[in-house]
Amino acid sequence: MTEITERAGGCLCGQVRFTVRHGGEVHVCHCSLCRKATGGPMLAVICDGEPVFDDASPVGIYHSSEQGERGFCLRCGSQLYFRHTPDSAYTFTAGTFDDQSLMVMTEEIYLQDKPGFYDFANETRRYSQDVDSTLVPRDS
Repeated sequence: MTEITERAGGCLCGQVRFTVRHGGEVHVCHCSLCRKATGGPMLAVICDGEPVFDDASPVGIYHSSEQGERGFCLRCGSQLYFRHTPDSAYTFTAGTFDDQSLMVMTEEIYLQDKPGFYDFANETRRYSQDVDSTLVPRDS
């Protein structure tokens, strides 16, 4: 992981611009909600604190579950982030950052939901969800 630092990003059309603090670790979520929202697995960067938007008015919010909401650009539809509402933790989609050169994929979650038509070659920490909703390490 790289040093936690402030990094800038934005949506496809440029209407939404933001800065967040993060260390560059990319986590992959294979759950069905993330796959529906992004068209594939969500490649996300966990942020240190809350984002700062140049102008938050073009950011739409969709409450996708009891535990979270998703932010997106009202103009172009780019998915920007997932916010875990119980602790207000933000994960921004990796592709929205201007500089992605120091990012490293380190973790995959909800492997039990991953469809069989893709796999990542990167070595990552991998987790499945057990019956009581706890993420548990998975060897393969």
